[in-house]
Amino acid sequence: MSQIEVDTILPQSSNTLTFGNANTTVSVIGTLDGNQLANINADNIASGTVADARLSSNVTLLGQSPTYSSISPTAIEPNTASNINILGTGFTATTVFEFVNTTGSIIKPDTVTLNSSSNVTASANVSVTGDYYIRIENDSGLATRSTNADLQVSTAPVFSTAAGTLGTFNKGDAVNVAITASSDSAVDFSVQSGTLPTGLSLGSTQNTVYIAGTESSAITATTTYNFTIRATDQESQTSDRAFSITINVGITEGMRFS
Repeated sequence: MSQIEVDTILPQSSNTLTFGNANTTVSVIGTLDGNQLANINADNIASGTVADARLSSNVTLLGQSPTYSSISPTAIEPNTASNINILGTGFTATTVFEFVNTTGSIIKPDTVTLNSSSNVTASANVSVTGDYYIRIENDSGLATRSTNADLQVSTAPVFSTAAGTLGTFNKGDAVNVAITASSDSAVDFSVQSGTLPTGLSLGSTQNTVYIAGTESSAITATTTYNFTIRATDQESQTSDRAFSITINVGITEGMRFS
């Protein structure tokens, strides 16, 4: 068994393969005999194609770089223990995973669990908010990095409006009540569950939303409407809060005479 470590591979002439120039090195994994070298291509070796190469002795190759596909979730909160699932190929028990901030700082996960050669769970508690690239390196030094900063470390929305009742209104009243939440990016709102009083709807103003309209139900008795509002920021982080609005029916509206 012999091992060759070179940086570049020069084009071969006939059946002769030249590994590197003077003072250069290449690293490639796996044990292949001369006949199997037909399958080596530019993914295995820094440059050049060796489809016609033949060697009489075995060669130790460093193999392909690991690849990166995606992560989930794509946003986590700072100073919070989080499990991040990373997908790709070529993962082993000794593969190194790093989160690289766009400012250049590097965070290593506290633990990495190898689920398969294409799936790991990285547990991390990242204190610095920002956007992070995913860098993956195998034990031979071959590495890859995500094209985009796919991991956002960001605070989730926080409601300023207290949970509970937003007020009591008479049937047929015009209603306009505000709900406010903030994050490190703009916040949008939606009704996650429950029902707003008939005639009322949710506005679309970011960071502050108004439940507004003219109550127009056919109720004949005082009714409390319970609902949950979801605040969602631009990193798709969410917070939910439960609210209620009571619509009061007066005696003249609740009673009918024939």
